[in-house]
Amino acid sequence: MQETLPLDVIIELKDCQIWQQDHLVLSNVNLCVGKGEFMYLVGRVGTGKTSLIKTLNAQIPLKEGTGIVAGFNLTKLRKKEIPFLRRKLGIVFQDFQLLIDRSVHDNLEFVLKATGWKNKNDIDKRIGEVLEKVGLGLKGYKMPHQLSGGEQQRVVIGRALLNDPDIILADEPTGNLDPETSEGIIKLLKEISTTGRAVVIATHNYTILKRFPSRTVKCENGRLLEMKIDEEIELERL
Repeated sequence: MQETLPLDVIIELKDCQIWQQDHLVLSNVNLCVGKGEFMYLVGRVGTGKTSLIKTLNAQIPLKEGTGIVAGFNLTKLRKKEIPFLRRKLGIVFQDFQLLIDRSVHDNLEFVLKATGWKNKNDIDKRIGEVLEKVGLGLKGYKMPHQLSGGEQQRVVIGRALLNDPDIILADEPTGNLDPETSEGIIKLLKEISTTGRAVVIATHNYTILKRFPSRTVKCENGRLLEMKIDEEIELERL
């Protein structure tokens, strides 16, 4: 069920309980994310970062509280509406999840066809646009194994942008990358946020947070807490 939010808000959670099967992971979650906002979600492994991301994209049902994401009410979401919500979201995974038996172009074509694109010229044009945006305009013919880790992650970001989403959810997008490559990926995601898309990055890489400070929310002891950007001592403990 689609619902309206204030014009500048794209994610709103109120008094939500986040469950992972029968385990309560986060309680009394309140979160508001605006269009074009760039935000970090931090916390130790197992504190609920991934569970929260999965709740936002309806992999985990929201049973308690109120959650509205890109106009969809998570507590009233019907199964048949989930694909429409996910078209409003771009997901960036740590482990890339590219199809290794086909080229970069064909990986992206697969996603577009799966989401209803049919015209070959339109498909090729859109793939060219997103590859150009992520700095891989000449590498559509390459196979994933022919790319560096950073280039593969750029393909994943391009894949997330294909259907022009309102929100990018990135779960540990620099987890498998070296520090220099990680900086390039974060710069790219920050640039994407300037186009009006909200970008939420789950990470425990405090070096990145210190290098590119922005709004930071922390999962700790079953709660979601706003952090001050300069709380470096806290970041050291992640």
